[in-house]
Amino acid sequence: MPPSLTTQITQIQGVRLVGANDTEWDITIKYPEKPAKGTIIAITPTRSCNSSPDDNSSSLALPALTHPHIHLDKAYVHSTREYTHLLPSEGSFQEALSFTTQAKKQFNPADLMKRGEWLLAESVSAGVTAMRAFVEVDHTVKLTCLEAGLKLKDQWKECCDLQIVSLAQDPIFSSEYGDENRDLIEEALQRYPQIDVIGTTPYVESSTDAARRNIDWAIETALKLDKHVDFHLDYTLDSSKEALVWYVLQALQRNKWTSQSSSRRVMLGHCTRLTLFTDEEWSDLAKKIRNNDLPVSFVGLPTSDMYMASASPAANAPHNRPRGTLHVLKMIREHGLDAIIGVNNVGNAFTPWGSADPLSLACLGVGIYQAGTQKDAELLYECVSTRARAAIGLLGSRGGSGLMLKEGDQPDLILLHNVDDTGCNVSRPRRSVAEVVWDPPARVSRHVICNGHLKLPSHPTYPETARYYFKDNDA
Repeated sequence: MPPSLTTQITQIQGVRLVGANDTEWDITIKYPEKPAKGTIIAITPTRSCNSSPDDNSSSLALPALTHPHIHLDKAYVHSTREYTHLLPSEGSFQEALSFTTQAKKQFNPADLMKRGEWLLAESVSAGVTAMRAFVEVDHTVKLTCLEAGLKLKDQWKECCDLQIVSLAQDPIFSSEYGDENRDLIEEALQRYPQIDVIGTTPYVESSTDAARRNIDWAIETALKLDKHVDFHLDYTLDSSKEALVWYVLQALQRNKWTSQSSSRRVMLGHCTRLTLFTDEEWSDLAKKIRNNDLPVSFVGLPTSDMYMASASPAANAPHNRPRGTLHVLKMIREHGLDAIIGVNNVGNAFTPWGSADPLSLACLGVGIYQAGTQKDAELLYECVSTRARAAIGLLGSRGGSGLMLKEGDQPDLILLHNVDDTGCNVSRPRRSVAEVVWDPPARVSRHVICNGHLKLPSHPTYPETARYYFKDNDA
């Protein structure tokens, strides 16, 4: 069940901010009379500090974390007894597809709610207050996954903003079930206006022509219904296969996406085929997006990509196993593209390793991208926080770059405290974003604030360095 939350916080006193570590700050929050999102209206230096500026014992306040791409219905299949016969034996992509298809035949509302709550609890406790959650709709599960996802969206709305993606993981223009799968998606979209995003997986279609029809249908339907669109795309390391990203961009232009949809965005996930692009192809891609003002974002999914996107080893080098995942930092810095990273799957055949904590993903990025500077760490944090939130269309006009809290921000925050989580009466401070990313602190050190409400329990067994002031319960 969702966690308990405090009443509205009106002020947080004595915190450190990114770029201003030598000063403690007070954050003042205001709420509208009617139920709506709160707003940070003032950030001012703390008048009386409990610590000297160089003490660095005060809490570090950062924007909350975001899951821009995570599968809600397939989470923690490996943690459930009913699916023990479907644990990986090969670890291949085809096995994952097959085992997941078999697992879906056993999905039921109680099972989906249980595993979905596991994912939400793990995520919110880590500091996630927004997520784009995929739930599948097809001839096997019908609308069961979707209905469970919408129920969780409502139950957890006070602590996490769930964007529900109605996902066509299976073909919708090929195979014997293509027409039925498409009909079910269209039925879901008509029946449930709470669906935020249309998602498809063009690469599962049996031909390039069918994949293109898949893309056209998703874009045209999203425009008609005013939805975001999210593609699992180009998930291969085979250079002989056409990169469908070019067709997506053409289809967006042909359908005049930018002129018809002022706020809806397009997300392209995985895209491992793009790692084989030349510098010229990357430049052409960025130019096409920029010159046509296309609201396109890319999400790399390293834990899944590194596990699944593997080219066959050469006969003369059997130990050489190339892996592929988007180099999001280069995409941002060298080409000005909008790129982020996401967790994708947790505890199933597609990704049996890793956790639901986005900070662990940012930490992994340090090694994957050989990104060891403090600026790298701050950019990686943005990629699982502010940039991720903007990419799924939730951040509004603020944009996604920068970690310094500002007036006008929504009060979705993490406060990181110096906590002894060793049991040795030793507390090692993390004074910067880099230290947080390089070695993510335990959840016990994280205070999660969801739209101005502190998630409980707040672990009162350790000293708090920030001071909270709450709106009167009767106010």
